[in-house]
Amino acid sequence: MCIRDRYQRRVHGGRVGNTLKMGLVGLPSVGKSLTFNLLTNLSVPTGNAYSSVNPNIAQVAIPDPRFDKLAAMFNPKKRTPATLLITDIAGLVPGASEGRGLGNAFLSHIQGVDGVYNVVRLFEDSTVAHSEGEINPVADMQTVHDELVAKDLQGVLGKIEDLERTVKKVPDKNKQDELEVLIKVRAKLQENISVKDCDWTPNDIDILNKYQFLSAKPMVYLLNMSPEEYKKKTNKHLPKIVEWVKKNGESSLVPYSALYESEVQAAENKEEFCKTAGSPSAISKIIKVGYKELHLVHFFTVGPDEVKAWTIRELTTAKKAVAVIHTDMEKGFVCADVIKYQDLIECGSEGEAKAQGKEKQQGKEYIVEDGDCIEFKVNSAKKKKKQSLE
Repeated sequence: MCIRDRYQRRVHGGRVGNTLKMGLVGLPSVGKSLTFNLLTNLSVPTGNAYSSVNPNIAQVAIPDPRFDKLAAMFNPKKRTPATLLITDIAGLVPGASEGRGLGNAFLSHIQGVDGVYNVVRLFEDSTVAHSEGEINPVADMQTVHDELVAKDLQGVLGKIEDLERTVKKVPDKNKQDELEVLIKVRAKLQENISVKDCDWTPNDIDILNKYQFLSAKPMVYLLNMSPEEYKKKTNKHLPKIVEWVKKNGESSLVPYSALYESEVQAAENKEEFCKTAGSPSAISKIIKVGYKELHLVHFFTVGPDEVKAWTIRELTTAKKAVAVIHTDMEKGFVCADVIKYQDLIECGSEGEAKAQGKEKQQGKEYIVEDGDCIEFKVNSAKKKKKQSLE
């Protein structure tokens, strides 16, 4: 299967856009709000099971050495890295889909994000009680899975009834196609299978993305260990967690320790602290994995005024990519002059890259690749616009 086919067959949960959100979820007292603070360098309250009743939102920069090298090369007046929005959502409890705990408020907050960081507690701490009485990561993961599927099933049953009435009154092929897809969704949810873990056709995906099913959103499991276990890279729960994930969609796993990360953040010399402790910080990895799970990449526009990373979905065409800069530019798209990042670095300057023939002119159907340095040429009614490398 080619790369395009592979991505078309999976649902891209969330909005199609440039500013996308990852939501931190999990049961109460798993270290979720502390993790949010570590990711965003904020100080929202922690220690209360429902401390994030109203979601906290922050924007974080995506670590990227390529951006740093381009900024060093051009020494621009302004530097704008790629970013990701992260939302801290209140703790979930079993029965949330039926209204228990914060119930529908919690689930509606998940509706507003594009992907999910599921914080899972692996650490033992007698001073921090687990909401379900014992440390059982697999049971906690199953709870979140079950609640998202249950809420989706509730919703799809009503949508199917509405569409059946509509199609019965006024036959419509598009509505009939939509109904058939939702009937397939119902069947999968009744088997307790997430929407994201099913294969769908491109047409199915167009329909599914209209409904923004909770279980269609990409999931990253953040495995919160004690500092000692993180340093030793071991925990008694890991084998069962890996086994469960293999049976439930093969989502990404990122082991980390919120307490260890707190120590790293407090250190005067973070790099030296990690070297002495013998374990790296996992914060950059968590951010990068979330970015990847949303199927995001970025291209660069570079020059003396600004070096900027622009975020797009994988497999975005050049014509669609220019709309991220300004929507009007898509209408007047002429071409995209592209220099591959590695070519630009190896040549040492834009001028040398052009002299060596490394700049390629691409049309509207060109699939923008991660790291492309692009100069878009655009026509308007009054003048030609450029988002330039110069």
